[in-house]
Amino acid sequence: MGLHEFAGLKAPKEILENIPQLISDYYVKVPDMQNPLHMVSFGTSGHRGCSSKNSFNEEHIMAMAQAVAEFHLEKGHSQLFVGMDTHALSTPAHRTTLEVLAANGVKTYYAKAFGYTPTPVISHAILTHENSDGIVITPSHNPPSDGGFKYNFSDGGPADESITKVIQDRANEILKNDLEDVKILDLEDALETGLLVEYDFVTPYVDDLENVIDMQVIKDANLKIAADAMGGSGLAYYKAIKEKYNLNMEVFNDIPDFTFSFMTCDKDGKIRMDCSSPSAMASLIGLKDDFDIAFGNDTDFDRHGIVTKSKGLLNPNYYLSVVIDYLSKNREFDGLGVGKTLVSSSMIDRVVKDNGKEIFETPVGFKWFVKPIIEGKVFFGGEESAGASFLRKNAKPWSTDKDGIILNLLAIEILAKTKKDPGEYYDSLTEKFGEPVYGRLDALANVEQKTALKNLKPEDITTDTLAGEKIEAVLTKADNGALIGGLKVSTKNAWFAIRPSGTEDIYKIYAESFKGKEHLKQIQIEAQEIVNTIFDNL
Repeated sequence: MGLHEFAGLKAPKEILENIPQLISDYYVKVPDMQNPLHMVSFGTSGHRGCSSKNSFNEEHIMAMAQAVAEFHLEKGHSQLFVGMDTHALSTPAHRTTLEVLAANGVKTYYAKAFGYTPTPVISHAILTHENSDGIVITPSHNPPSDGGFKYNFSDGGPADESITKVIQDRANEILKNDLEDVKILDLEDALETGLLVEYDFVTPYVDDLENVIDMQVIKDANLKIAADAMGGSGLAYYKAIKEKYNLNMEVFNDIPDFTFSFMTCDKDGKIRMDCSSPSAMASLIGLKDDFDIAFGNDTDFDRHGIVTKSKGLLNPNYYLSVVIDYLSKNREFDGLGVGKTLVSSSMIDRVVKDNGKEIFETPVGFKWFVKPIIEGKVFFGGEESAGASFLRKNAKPWSTDKDGIILNLLAIEILAKTKKDPGEYYDSLTEKFGEPVYGRLDALANVEQKTALKNLKPEDITTDTLAGEKIEAVLTKADNGALIGGLKVSTKNAWFAIRPSGTEDIYKIYAESFKGKEHLKQIQIEAQEIVNTIFDNL
């Protein structure tokens, strides 16, 4: 999939979403339960869909909220925190969710004035309030047409499959029974129950930041900072951080715009609030020389995008390597390891080994880091898709979901303390460990093709070499024994992984080489040939 003609350019008016139609479809259209595409499906991070495609409508939210309410009550949780991002469909879905939770007798905390709350803030709230769980209404960085619904368990993290399957199956059962089991009140009546509590999420989170980030070092450095809220759910948070810690920070795009018309288009010509995409981040990259450090977030603020003077938008893998090395040397995290997904850079492995720590490789999905963080096994968990979190200074959990805010703030701390921006810091790592070249290819795939890739087996690899090197490992399971939903092939200096997307109709080929761009290109060609063979045999 090459670059679209709109990639990196401000979104033209003709591609902007019809928001009134989208909201109308939320209430008017109904799912056909004979159509698998209309059913509730919790992928890597919750259920996602579009109201105009009958996959994210009021009936879906009623069913999912009812299923969560039943699960919440069954587990005996005391309160539930609800957050939403700035996608247009999040607002009606938020309202429906509150109406169902109140009708079921669930004590629910929602943001003041029905405002927006980042995903990591919900995780932080759960961890700082005993016996709680939460719902985040977000499709993450997906286009403006989409909506999403995610459940976070009492450990603060994205619920694992054993939980999401229960919620998913119950929601679909409710839909098939024409919503007979749904309890719901009009919002006005729901508010009168006293079960819906207006809550200030901003202050406790912002005040607590000094326990995970060295905010004093940042303040004293007086660096010129650019924070791009990208119209997302953390709109109010950077302003509060700037005021609380007296930072020299300019905040951009901190007003909601359901069309996200201020965005530059992603590589495929769509509007997508992906802070790891050079095309989507083109506007902020253009300002890199005006600031000492700049950063952005996706719509629910669980991802980070670091823009440096030295390298522009820093590849997420580069930054994860920098963060791990910096934290290893500047925090008291002795005896704790590092969690990484199997499609993250091998540079991380080399950095971790050099710092005398243990690495734990997992399938894609931040949910795999929740237990190791809670149990004190790792001080850091991160994904190549620019999502990560790490422990407080006292080695206790901060969030068990991805937190783009603290990863962005840490970039300022790194620059303030080391006098190197994260790009320059990464260069010092490549001088020591070599320079990897990393790439990801995305291509369209239907349900049958995605299923075939998800079920790949080691014996599907019939060669013993990859781009001229002996294959050392062919994996379909991660270090924790969990299936990776695809396959990874490794050599001494390179690797590739194939896996279908859990949220979009595409598959992905991740690859990396420590032997240069031409070697990487050959790896990608051979990996693509494997995919083509699999598809030809369907």
